[in-house]
Amino acid sequence: MNCTLKSAAYILTKPSDKKQNTIRINAGEWRSRLIKFPDADGLRPTPERVRQTVFNWLGQDLTGQTCLDLFAGTGVMGFEALSRGAKSVTLIEKSMPAYKALLENKQLLKAEHAQIFHQDALQFLTQNKQQFNLIFLDPPYNQAWLAKVLPLLAEHLHESGLIYVEAEFAIDASHVFAKDWQVVKQSKAGNVFYHLLKSA
Repeated sequence: MNCTLKSAAYILTKPSDKKQNTIRINAGEWRSRLIKFPDADGLRPTPERVRQTVFNWLGQDLTGQTCLDLFAGTGVMGFEALSRGAKSVTLIEKSMPAYKALLENKQLLKAEHAQIFHQDALQFLTQNKQQFNLIFLDPPYNQAWLAKVLPLLAEHLHESGLIYVEAEFAIDASHVFAKDWQVVKQSKAGNVFYHLLKSA
């Protein structure tokens, strides 16, 4: 559910119907294209400046990468990855309004390499054994999702793969759920902590 921060760099507008918000894709094939998302509790679009930093970490060009956006929310991280050349992105979203918006954005962008599932994250991980090069992980805050999900992700990640994690706290070695992971990059924007993890 890609992250929350209100700043000058965070492009968020409300159309006249006041039911849909928009956020802009930063770069790549769909640079400057807007995707829509509904008002919903806990839906936190990853701000533009955070996305810029993250894709700088990742090297900008994701050609050939397979990606999983596990708590897709607005889908902006997944669509941004496709815009930057990712081979495929699987987006998982449990909220029906957000899921419907993802389908609409897929159609709008003609994002044929996006697979979108209306499903619980844990259910998806237990039923699907696909491996990915990059996993975006931005779960709802204050619900212990990282402790539930991170221990399951090793079998879903290629050997050299990375996990991008947003959280309401900094992840470090003191967190039991992160014992199998090494933090290779981390930063903070407002109240948002964001990290790149790899297998320890």
